[in-house]
Amino acid sequence: MGFHTYPIERADALRDESRYRYCSREELLERLPTGPETVVADLGSGTGFYSDDVAPFVGTLYAVDVQEAMHDRYREAGVPENVRLVTAEVSSLPFEDDALDGAFSTMTHHEYASEVAFDELARVIRPDGRLVTVDWSADGAGESGPSVDERFSKTEAVEHLETAGFTVEASRDRPETFLLVARR
Repeated sequence: MGFHTYPIERADALRDESRYRYCSREELLERLPTGPETVVADLGSGTGFYSDDVAPFVGTLYAVDVQEAMHDRYREAGVPENVRLVTAEVSSLPFEDDALDGAFSTMTHHEYASEVAFDELARVIRPDGRLVTVDWSADGAGESGPSVDERFSKTEAVEHLETAGFTVEASRDRPETFLLVARR
């Protein structure tokens, strides 16, 4: 991963509903592909906060996290039946080519950002599939989230995705974060 992984001793904070001020479940769902046959991945799923929101609207959701301890916490909270826990780096996903209709990343782009990871996402997301990214912005004040020097700007994140072959269809700056919707 990038600069760090989220400290397991702070995992309870990942289930705090105040996170919706950075990305609401509705905002995420309106940008993701949904439907009973849809397959999506939550990249850096942590304890499953957003996975739980998306799972009722898709056929299969892969909750991908590099830390097995995060999956342990998710199991304690209760994992929906259609969610599969996957312990892996984004740079080495255990999926077939074009296996995903979409993927999303909430506050984790800065943790996995690398050319290898973006190429891997381009490999596993099917043509015309969507990648939704909400992350801490380097243009933010640093009042919440990781320090500003661990973040990327929206412009840098767009460049990451475009270099890997994605087309960014929507982007928005916010006070501490940015939102990107990209299509493969």
